[in-house]
Order: sequence, then C-alpha cells, then structure tokens
Amino acid sequence: MNANALLPLPEATFHILLALADADRHGYAITQDIAARTGGKVKVGPGTLYRTIQRMLEQGLIQETRDRPPPEQDDDRRRYYRITPFGRSVVQADLARLTELVELARARGLEPVAEKV
Repeated sequence: MNANALLPLPEATFHILLALADADRHGYAITQDIAARTGGKVKVGPGTLYRTIQRMLEQGLIQETRDRPPPEQDDDRRRYYRITPFGRSVVQADLARLTELVELARARGLEPVAEKV
C-alpha cells in the first residue's frame, strides 16, 4: 500500500503514531503520552484507542511487540505496540502534507492564533 493512500490520517491515528515514534508503549501509556504531549487537549478514550489500534495493525502501521520491560515494571495483561517502517513513512507523509498546508496559509498572510492561557 502507498503511504499517500492513507492520507489524511485521522486524528487518533496521527497521535498514536507520534506516541510510538520514540518508544514502544502499551495502550494506557499511549493515551497518557497523547494527553501529556497535547496538554490534555486531545483525549483518546479506550474504545477509540483499541478500535484504532486494531485498524492500524491491519494496515501495517504498527505491530505488536514481544519486547517487554522487566517483570517488576510490567503487567502480563498489557500488549505493547511499535511503529513499523511503513507507519513511520505514513506519518512523515502526513507531516509533509500538513507543513505544505501551513505554508500555503502563510503565503496568504494567515498565521496560527496563539491560545490565551
């Protein structure tokens, strides 16, 4: 499958791939990473998370890994996921697409609005 065929990525898929870009993670750790990275603005509930993970496994974006942390830091019920080379190429293609959109907007004098804290 061509990476561009999956674009644009759904928001949950994009964030899950980002969460797995630098480390293998289990489901709950993925949701924690997304919440921390987005300041709580993006929340992926368990139903969305596991439906999306199942679809991503079928598409070859991620894979379940047998690599696990030491037993004292692990729970046997957890499944760990890893981004695949194809998944990395797909998220990179989506980042290129998003970058191009931002550049097009800037060329028209538009800039992102800073959020007020």
